Amino acid sequence: MSSKRRKPPRRDVRLHEEVTAEEGFVWTRKDLLGLDELSPQEILHILDTAESFKEVSTRSIKKVPALRGKVVGLLFFEDSTRTRMSFELAASRMSADTILFTSKGSSVSKGETTLDTVKNIEAMGVDVFVIRHSQSGAPHLLAKQVGASIINAGDGAHEHPTQALLDIFTIRQRLGRLAGVKVAIVGDIAHSRVARSNILGLRKLGADVTVVGPPTLVPNAITAMGCRVSHSLDDILDEMDVINMLRIQFERFGGGLFPSLREYSKLYGLGAQRLSRCKKDVLIMHPGPINRGVELTSEVADGPNSCILQQVTNGLAIRMAVLYLVSPVRE
Repeated sequence: MSSKRRKPPRRDVRLHEEVTAEEGFVWTRKDLLGLDELSPQEILHILDTAESFKEVSTRSIKKVPALRGKVVGLLFFEDSTRTRMSFELAASRMSADTILFTSKGSSVSKGETTLDTVKNIEAMGVDVFVIRHSQSGAPHLLAKQVGASIINAGDGAHEHPTQALLDIFTIRQRLGRLAGVKVAIVGDIAHSRVARSNILGLRKLGADVTVVGPPTLVPNAITAMGCRVSHSLDDILDEMDVINMLRIQFERFGGGLFPSLREYSKLYGLGAQRLSRCKKDVLIMHPGPINRGVELTSEVADGPNSCILQQVTNGLAIRMAVLYLVSPVRE
């Protein structure tokens, strides 16, 4: 039996950018491990495929048979709510069966290795694994050891490719372009897999990226990824087309990286006063969950410039697209 990768379903609208999708492009990757290894064409191919699936969520019957007969394993070795639910719903809308694994109370907590766990679950007939893990590189290691497709749902502080893809998709949807768009990513850059994936994807598609945060949370080496560094949010506000506010991740590091939440919010939080100094049509983004009153005030998070809920909606289309593309067609 042979397998091949899929062309995207036909779509009616094509957005023209400096980097444009190739007609007839065929996806050939077994896995989606990160944006670092993807070409601009591959990223655009995912975005275009997601455009095809977006309207499924508007139907009265929100289901298509694209993955009927496939089994998707959701393996979350690290806590997650939004990403897990989004992948689970995406698989369901494409008529795939799902099985959910969490490490708490599992064989992993009893001493079994992650690889043995995945191989045992694969033996049950799983076609695609969606994996979140606290160790950077875990999905890459598993992809070399198992025959099923692997989708990285976040690995340590390394990458979170589908979050970045939905962010990029939302920017393109709202602004109609990516080349030349000025994007600020604000907050804990050092520990953020979302920031890393966003920088990689946005730069490959021609956007200008500035990372903003206190020196303790913005490593100097980040400039090697082609972005600018600013330690003052106020200095760059009026330049930006998009401001992506990252969550302060209390679970990822101890204290001492900034004096207090109050001080952080004063210097790097986005409220109505700072928003008034931005471009009138600036997009405000956040990967969630929001620490209200820290990264964003409620007035901004729920205001007309916010596209946070649109990000969540678009995440479903992106994850449907990724599941579709990595699932081989058997002949």
